[in-house]
This record gives sequence, C-alpha cells and structure tokens, in this order.
Amino acid sequence: MTRPEFSEIPLSNNQKKLPKVQLLTMFRLGIFNMGLGLMAVLTFAVLNRIMISELAIPATITAGIVAIPQFISPVRIWFGQLSDTKPIFNLHRSGYVWTGTLLFGMSIFLAVQGVWRLGMIVRNNDGWIWNNSTIGWTILLGIILAGYGLALSCSSTPFTALLVDISDEDNRSKIVSIVWSMLMVGIVIGGITGSIFLKKVEQTGIILGANIGSILLTGEKEIQTPIETLQGPINQLFLIVPLIVFLMTLLATFGVEKKYSRFTLRSSLIEREDKITLNRAFKILTASRQTGIFFVFLLVFTISLFMQEAILEPYGGDVFGMSIGETTLLNSFWGIGILIGYSVTGFLVIPRLGQKLTTKIGCFLVSICFIFIIIAGFTQEVILLKGALLLFGVSAGVGTIGGISLMLDLTAAETAGTFIGAWGLSQAMARGMATFLGGIVLDLGKMLFSSPVLAYSVVFSLQALGMLLAVVILNHVSVKEFQENTKRAIATVMEGDLD
Repeated sequence: MTRPEFSEIPLSNNQKKLPKVQLLTMFRLGIFNMGLGLMAVLTFAVLNRIMISELAIPATITAGIVAIPQFISPVRIWFGQLSDTKPIFNLHRSGYVWTGTLLFGMSIFLAVQGVWRLGMIVRNNDGWIWNNSTIGWTILLGIILAGYGLALSCSSTPFTALLVDISDEDNRSKIVSIVWSMLMVGIVIGGITGSIFLKKVEQTGIILGANIGSILLTGEKEIQTPIETLQGPINQLFLIVPLIVFLMTLLATFGVEKKYSRFTLRSSLIEREDKITLNRAFKILTASRQTGIFFVFLLVFTISLFMQEAILEPYGGDVFGMSIGETTLLNSFWGIGILIGYSVTGFLVIPRLGQKLTTKIGCFLVSICFIFIIIAGFTQEVILLKGALLLFGVSAGVGTIGGISLMLDLTAAETAGTFIGAWGLSQAMARGMATFLGGIVLDLGKMLFSSPVLAYSVVFSLQALGMLLAVVILNHVSVKEFQENTKRAIATVMEGDLD
C-alpha cells in the first residue's frame, strides 16, 4: 500500500476557499488565554501567598498542594486524543474548551474554602502540627485541586490544538505571539486588580505582611491577620473571576472552529477517526526520537523558568517586607516584560533569527536575569528587584515564544490534539515539579542559612543553571527529522505494521 504524504491530500474547490485567520480573530482567541492568566494569579499568587505568609502553612505543603493540578497532566494526552476523535457538539475542540472552563472555575472556589478550614486548624494549634485534621484537609484540598487540573487539561489542550488547526505556516508565529501575549495581559490585569481589591482588607486597619520587616529586625512576634478579615474579600474574588473567565471563553472561541478549522483538510485519516485509538496515537507520538528530545527540553526549560513561581511573593514579603498587595503587584512587572518579549519575538525576532536560535537567546538571557534578582535581595533595593523582574519577563518571552513556535511545528496534523497533549504534559509536569521543587529547595535553604536572602538565592541559582542545560538539549532538536519520521509512522500505524 502506498503511504499517504500530507501534501498528497486532495482539496476540493470549497475546501480551498477557507478564510485565513485575521488579526482581529487572533486577538479574540487571545481572550481565552487572558482568562487563564487571571486564574493563574488567583492560584499561584493570591492563594499561595495567603497559605504561606498569612496562614503559616509550610511552604513545602503549600507548594505540594498547589502543584497537584500539574502532576495529573498525563490526562492532557487523553483529552488531546479525545478532541482528535470524539467531537462534542460536532466540534473537535470548542466543546472541550467550554466544559473544562466551567468546571475549573467551580473547583478553584471550592479549593479556597478548604484553605480557610486548614488555616483555622493551624491557628488553633498555634502552628503546623500533623494530626488527623490537618492530614484530612490536606488530602481533601489535593483532591479538589486534582479536579481543577483535570478541568484545566480538558480546556487548554484542545484550545492549543485549535490554534494548530486554524493556522498556516505563514501566520502561525503571529498567532502564537498574540495569543500568548494575551495570557500575560491577563496576568498583568490580575496582578493590578488583585492588588487593588486586596486593599479592602488593608483598609480594615490591618496591613497584611507589614510587620515582617520589624520582626526580622526586632524579633517581635508577628501580629496575625484574623482569617475572618481575609475571607470576605478573597471569597468574593474567587467567585467573580471564574465567572468572568467563563464568559471570556465563550467570547473568544464561539464560531471560530467552524469557520477557520483546517483539521478535516489536513488529516489524511479524517474518514477513519474511529481507528485513531489512544494506543495508535501514542505509537505515532513515540515514533521519532525527536519527540523525546523536545519533551525533555520543555521539561528542563519550564522547570528552570517557573521554580520561583511559588516563592516570588513570599520573597517580596520575607526579604523586602512587602505587603500582600505589593507582592501580588510583582507579577505585573515580569508580566509586562514577558508581554513585550512575546510581542517583539513573534513579529520581529523569529522571522529574522528562526525559532531555534531565538529560543537559545531567550534561555541565556533568563539565566542572567536570575543573577540580578539575587543581587536585588542582597542590596535590599526594591527598584532593582522590579527592574530585574521586568527584564526577566522580556527574556522569558523571547524564549517561550521561540519554544512554542517550535512546538507547533513538531506536531502532526492527524493527531494534533495528541501531540499538543504531550507537549502540554511536559510543560505541566515541569510546572508542577517547579512549584514543588521551589518550595522544597526554599525550606532546605532556610535550614542551611539563617538569612532569608541566602535561602531564596539557592532557588534562583538552580534556575540559572537549568536554563544553560536547556540550551545544551535544544542543540539536538531537528524539526526536519521529526516530520520525516512522523509521516512514515502515521502511514505505518494505520496499515497495522508498527509493533
């Protein structure tokens, strides 16, 4: 049997007239990622800071709980494969996006309710103690956040696959640049809005985190913020934002897939969807060694980029004496920087330097920025910290857009959802590992050093070294080899010859 090549797929006259995605639609799609940015601030900034700094839950426990959604990320491959083969509402991607968004909004609100109960137990025990109550509520929180991770995978993986379906080679980097820029816009808006919103708590007369600096200097006992004071405004935040995000998702995606998707045109197997089982999709996924190499690159790159995610707000509180509102605002500085990096990279850098070289440059620059973040801690210069975070954002933007553009090229049309699920698995595993490792390394640093800035510097130093390792791995990535091997594998799998 002759093996079908992608270029051999016949196109009818009607199929050839599919419209190209225009700039306005690219920004519209980005609204979904903007919503994910808002949710990220809730999960990793506000919730994380409250658990560690305000409720005195150990950083390792907090980071472990917050990281759980990332550790169940293997389901991303399953959801990707489902979106390839099992349409919802006669749509391969959009139905999954809508369902997942609704469910993760409900899950995060339930999670914050569990945090209050765990915090009350810690306060009543006058500190963290392992007992039946703390174990029980920790497990329950983990289950709720596992549900959050499932819902997030259900929505985000098919959405990214949708970007593959609707894009062409000549506009793909632009779509990636705009859509991921909107993610950062969401983070910036979330950081600023969250900071303003949390001033409602500060206006009660209790300045969150304001006593940290005096405690370090005088050794006086910290004045704890009453949980009841925190609950009202933060519950409101965790109720309103998920609802807004769901409405944003509908606005971003409704009608886009039906009008622009090229999935049925590009897939030579579209009439045989029932035969693209998860097992066969996995065989295609693992047919090229390039899949494994790029998977490891994404893992190392993402871990090195996000280890500080669980500790950035506590870093601002413990080392610089910032309030909860001020530390939440730190997200806006690197968010603005990464937004600049995203915008410049997709439209100017990649067209001139290519995806691979762009990604390498981004990795090197990120490594340098971590050194400046460490210096800021030793000098106690808040301005230097904010400047370093801004430059960190720009550098991360360059590396991320280069990596994502490369990722979409390392994707087969027939099993786009499955490949996106695999790349999402690597990134999500890395995000989870990064969040958890950040907490563990911070706790180890605190055991080794009495100075908070030295403890935090251990984390940032490991991140800088990790970025250099990512460059070494990237040198072995080849898009051409991947495409050749995957084409052969798709044909062979569907002929039943691949063991």
